[in-house]
Amino acid sequence: MTDAASASIAALLAALETISRERPDRVLRLVGLLPGPAEDEPFELLIFRGFSSSITHPTAFDPDQPALPESARITAAELLAGPLNPSDERILAGPLPAETFLDPGAW
Repeated sequence: MTDAASASIAALLAALETISRERPDRVLRLVGLLPGPAEDEPFELLIFRGFSSSITHPTAFDPDQPALPESARITAAELLAGPLNPSDERILAGPLPAETFLDPGAW
């Protein structure tokens, strides 16, 4: 992918993290694919209180680095009630395109 695609992934994550700071009662789950050597690998990323955390792949220790590489393809986003309770996960919206949640009103 191009640098523009990388910037768009980084910009999307940064914008979603910013909105999430104002909504401590919500968690945004992004799912998609990371290109692998033989085949694409699924990923799952959670955004909560301004931070992104991958639950399927390692991420950089530096919080200023995007949690997804430029080659990632985000396929869907789900809004969950937060904080997460794995035994009682409540989906509030989605799956929808991740860009839907650039509108703070969608949270």
